[in-house]
Amino acid sequence: FNFREFKFAQAMIFAINEINRNPEMLPNVKLGYKIYGNCGTMDILRAALALMSGLKEEFSDENCTKPETVQAILGHSGSRPTIAFARVVGRFQTPVISHFATCACLSNRKEYPTFFRTIPSDYYQSRALAKLVRHFGWTWVGALAVDNEYGFNGIAAFIQTAQEYGVCVEYSEAFSSSDPPETLQRITQIIKLSTSKVIVAFMSHREIKLLSAALYKQNVTGLQWIGSDAWITDHSLTDSEGHSILVGSLGFTVTRAEIPGLGEYLRQLHPSQFPESQFVRDFWEDVFDCSLNQTTNPQKQPCSGFESLQNVESKFTDVSELRFTNNVYKSVYAVAHALDNLIKCDEGKRAYPNMSCADVRHIQPWQVLHYLDTVNFTTGEGERVYFDENGDSPARYELVNLQITNRGNMEGKTVGIYDASLPDSHQFIMNSIPVVWGNGLAEVPVSVCSEKCLPGTHKVLQKGKPVCCYDCIPCPAGEITNLTSILCLKCPPEFWSNKRRDACIPKAVEFLAYNEILGTLLALFSLLGVFLTLITTLVFYCHRETPLVRANNSELSFLLLFSLTLCFLCSLTFIGRPSEWSCMLRHTAFGITFALCISCVLGKTIVVLMAFKATLPGSNVMKWFGPTQQRLSVLAFSLVQVLICILWLTITPPFPLMNMVLFKDTIILQCDFGTAIGYCAVLGYIGFLAVLCFIIAFLARKLPDNFNEAKFITFSMLIFCAVWVTFIPAYVSSPGKFTVAVEIFAILASSYGLLFCIFLPKCFIILFRPEQNTKKHIMGK
Repeated sequence: FNFREFKFAQAMIFAINEINRNPEMLPNVKLGYKIYGNCGTMDILRAALALMSGLKEEFSDENCTKPETVQAILGHSGSRPTIAFARVVGRFQTPVISHFATCACLSNRKEYPTFFRTIPSDYYQSRALAKLVRHFGWTWVGALAVDNEYGFNGIAAFIQTAQEYGVCVEYSEAFSSSDPPETLQRITQIIKLSTSKVIVAFMSHREIKLLSAALYKQNVTGLQWIGSDAWITDHSLTDSEGHSILVGSLGFTVTRAEIPGLGEYLRQLHPSQFPESQFVRDFWEDVFDCSLNQTTNPQKQPCSGFESLQNVESKFTDVSELRFTNNVYKSVYAVAHALDNLIKCDEGKRAYPNMSCADVRHIQPWQVLHYLDTVNFTTGEGERVYFDENGDSPARYELVNLQITNRGNMEGKTVGIYDASLPDSHQFIMNSIPVVWGNGLAEVPVSVCSEKCLPGTHKVLQKGKPVCCYDCIPCPAGEITNLTSILCLKCPPEFWSNKRRDACIPKAVEFLAYNEILGTLLALFSLLGVFLTLITTLVFYCHRETPLVRANNSELSFLLLFSLTLCFLCSLTFIGRPSEWSCMLRHTAFGITFALCISCVLGKTIVVLMAFKATLPGSNVMKWFGPTQQRLSVLAFSLVQVLICILWLTITPPFPLMNMVLFKDTIILQCDFGTAIGYCAVLGYIGFLAVLCFIIAFLARKLPDNFNEAKFITFSMLIFCAVWVTFIPAYVSSPGKFTVAVEIFAILASSYGLLFCIFLPKCFIILFRPEQNTKKHIMGK
């Protein structure tokens, strides 16, 4: 005997009696009913057609006129039978109001134009279940459905919404209680072999009982069940085999309510109230295990007549969990309010503004249908009842958790709520009641295909598997992931990823600094060059009156030593953090000092050549290249370089640059030339002077003096040219700060070459061979 359906029927009768006693509703009108209790889709369809056929009955009260057809049909509890008869009944414009048919397909107004329901559509339940799964971080689930429209539509809506939330479904299977045992065995095997620990079951209490019993026999545990409202609060689960597997299940069901007076009404039920009702007789005999008619049921003891439900504790008399029963109650009141508005015909409550009032004695179903569309009332418990454009009720659910009570029964404890009318972020709220998880786990179970990637790694999908199955691969250098990002994100240009690839850190800034070994060594060699140049200058100054110093324009020698000092010092401007001023200074100082230096050497070379020409008979060459002309030649050669540098600094001066291209993880601070033409012009002019000086010195190398300075100038220029020719490929191929080191090395090497080749032999004679520092010896040849 189905206690739940019988309770639904009695709740309907209770509501009708309550309405008939209410003088404010339906004055002078009494509601009646006819209940069909046939099972099976075809029998239910026949019952609906019988209601449509207009069965006539005789009434003793001549003042009461009964319509030939019903104004509304309440039911059915199942989606499948409702789908079958609602489409047919809809053609007769008769409203159908269900309290339990949740299939989303019934919201199709084209297919079911007269269907209403006081229970939310499975569309909302499916979305609520998907949000529940996402809330607990379950991204890898199994899906099971009953093999009918209810199951297929519900699970399809769940899968679609779950995929939107990033949840993957490992398997999706369907079966019904009427399938052969092989189907159940196949599904049981799929569950055993699966890796997901969460199963969403969109089915009725019949299928979940069969499945839990089969899994219990095979000792399959450790599963977290997510159930639909069709079974999650069904009281009969406690009596089923293997119900312990379902302890900890979570699912949404309609909100719980109280119906004042219903409990007392149910306890007062007696067969004498319904002497012709077979339903009541079957119920009474089942509850008290006795027989009301010995001829039809002789094997049971006859009922004494003193049986009463007042002291009986059963599912029928229990009104502590009125969920779907309350939907029946609201369905009756929805029809009553529609009839009340139709009969009273108030201006503000008509279905259409210009609609005429109906004949109370000949109310048609289509008139009730129009008024049902506009029904809007509030129950005694404060719940608002209305239907949207699809005939659906507002989607409000309670999240229940199946727990074992002190009495050993399995009951649903409300642990959260879901209200689809609220904003998305406030629709799902958990309360403070602790949740019992599947298999008695103390913590939220984990059901993922792949563990969440740690910061510093990113997802790479596994071939042929859903998006929830992936491998965690470290991010490439220069990219990171953190707790909020999924894909690897490139660091800003000034930053680089750390070793763990979970944070961007400032790039190392590299330049040739004084506090590193290479910078220190180059600075020391530069200062050493300055020191040796000053020593040489001191030696020359102390012996300035000697023939060797005076032999080749001592003024040019001192000017050359001064320019060499500047050459050594200018190399120091290349060391340290580049700035706007240091970038302009280092290249212009280098260009001008070297132009001055080579100009002095060129002047000395010309003096040597001219001095030899002056010794020839009848030659007065030295008159045209005396000390004044020598000074002017040095000044003129140097001024050309100064003009080049001024033009360079005016048009596109050098500037500090952060080079982020050369090294990915390092910023090279360097001086950009501004324009390569300026730098090439400076170097090219120095090279021109050096080549010119080399050619003249080479021509004068075999002059017949004991001390021929042209030889040493030739060697110095040879070294100078060799250094700067090799400098170009070395400079281009050197990375980062080493380009600066190469340039400094070239400056120091060429400066040392000039210092040693030109002045070292003279210093040696002055200091260690003073006997050779005589005019006679120098002019010996």
